[in-house]
Amino acid sequence: MSSLQVRKMTYAALYLAIAMVLPFITGQIPEIGSMLCPMHIPALLCGFMCGWPWGIAVGFAAPILRSVVFGMPAMFPGAVAMAFELAVYGGTAGLLYRLLRGKKGAVYAVLVISMIAGRIVWGIVRVILAGLSGNSFTWAMFIAGAVTNAIPGIIMHLAMVPVLVMLMDRAGLNLNKPTASAGN
Repeated sequence: MSSLQVRKMTYAALYLAIAMVLPFITGQIPEIGSMLCPMHIPALLCGFMCGWPWGIAVGFAAPILRSVVFGMPAMFPGAVAMAFELAVYGGTAGLLYRLLRGKKGAVYAVLVISMIAGRIVWGIVRVILAGLSGNSFTWAMFIAGAVTNAIPGIIMHLAMVPVLVMLMDRAGLNLNKPTASAGN
């Protein structure tokens, strides 16, 4: 295993740990704590910094692991749908940032595209899970869950994630670079 792979694994473990702990901090703000979507930030950052495979892994594992360890979010449908959503966040951010990095506005474009793609996948998974359980998941429920109730989180992500990515890029902490070896 190369030192780059070890660094990516270490970063990914750190992002997973942050995803486990961050909801405790935002949960202290009862009015909007869950609306801040705190687990989304580490999944996005992992994709940006470590690349799409690690972004997918951390994004998928974080809600499932948090549900198993702490009971929140509830496994069905919450953690399962969220796992697919965050996997798409991390994977899309990692892939697109590798392709667009260095271009003007790339961080913002990648973030917005990742967030939209993740929310669409979240909605699709919620529809599937609702159908399997004999329930329904309406368009109004999708808009409420993916947009209306998430507005504080969307604003926070748009304000924080690009700044963090740019700071980490400047500090030389971004490991999401094309390499000659496979399995980046």
